[in-house]
Amino acid sequence: EYKSYLSKNQGLTEKKQKMRSSNNPYMDLDQRRKVMAYYIWIDGSGQNLRGKTRTLEKRPSCVHELPDWNFDGSSTNQAVGENSDVIIKPVAIFRDPFRKGDNILVLCETYHHDNTPHPTNKRHECAANMRRVQDSEPWFGIEQEYTIYDENFKHPYRWPKNGFPGPQGPYYCGVGTNRVYGRDIAEAHYRACLYAGVKIAGSNAEVMPSQWEYQVGPCEGIEMGDHLWVSRWILCRVAEDFNVNISFDPKPMPGDWNGAGCHTNISTKVMRETGGLKHIEAAMAKFEAKHEEHIRAYDPTGGKDNARRLTGRHETASINSFNYGVANRGASIRIPRHVAEEGCGYFEDRRPSSNADPYDVTNRIVKTMLLEEESGNSFIKTPEIIDCNQISVNC
Repeated sequence: EYKSYLSKNQGLTEKKQKMRSSNNPYMDLDQRRKVMAYYIWIDGSGQNLRGKTRTLEKRPSCVHELPDWNFDGSSTNQAVGENSDVIIKPVAIFRDPFRKGDNILVLCETYHHDNTPHPTNKRHECAANMRRVQDSEPWFGIEQEYTIYDENFKHPYRWPKNGFPGPQGPYYCGVGTNRVYGRDIAEAHYRACLYAGVKIAGSNAEVMPSQWEYQVGPCEGIEMGDHLWVSRWILCRVAEDFNVNISFDPKPMPGDWNGAGCHTNISTKVMRETGGLKHIEAAMAKFEAKHEEHIRAYDPTGGKDNARRLTGRHETASINSFNYGVANRGASIRIPRHVAEEGCGYFEDRRPSSNADPYDVTNRIVKTMLLEEESGNSFIKTPEIIDCNQISVNC
């Protein structure tokens, strides 16, 4: 009977996978000119995304036209049951690569009923600060690393169930079934991001098998966080169709395996211009002085997750000290060799963890580089409520 049970369930699993991989016939049904809008927000963990769908009478031409909505915050660790409504305000629109047509993805901020930002809403302060430094034209590009896991979230995808693959070496940017695991998933994600309008710039297999990286950018200001969060949602949604899971854990496998980061590339207008290297080098002193603040902002647990990754091994610097260097992937911040030779460009902060909130990361960066010295080394949080319509980036 047990063998029969296993055989029957194996058949169901195979059937489920075939259904996922084939076109869903219901998706071809006429929507009668209605639009499905999938509202996305960050939940109380600061790491996971939630979402739900509402029907619109027509496709909005601007994010301003979208209505606010609400959800049960007691089910997302953002409210108590006695006062559970959390408001979501649309801030950015993307094309829906799964429903296609006129259907859309809607990124939202979270607010209390009195229109004050929810404590888990990191975008609000970040957007306000990006407005303050807009004349400096801060550009960002983030390298998002992730690990593909099996359907039970117990083993990295295609790893032996009772052992390990061969040691690191042949997997980075590799080719071949014995060297690259999950290329079809990474390719599907890439296409879906392009369709959605996410500014995805590239992708590659990483050092650890089943680990991948994609790059988003260049993005200016608040756009960086918006596009990275939506790219993460698309990745996890693509994984559903392949019956796998995505981990953003910065050290998914202990031992002699690389961790996962969210390396952040940064430049301002003066850094990109002739002679900009001196401005990059001047920024290094500011980053060194604020190393502890950056470590706390660079992962959602205040540095605890990153402590497993930033050990000084596996292409990382130590979490306890700051250093920078040209072409040095073991440094806190790397200045690319071509930037040093050309005398202008950008630099790469290698400290952010793969599960970092890009709003926290980019906000901390502009505070250190562009704001704190303006306010006498004492950052003053903007007290006023910023109208989300004024900070929307895609209208």
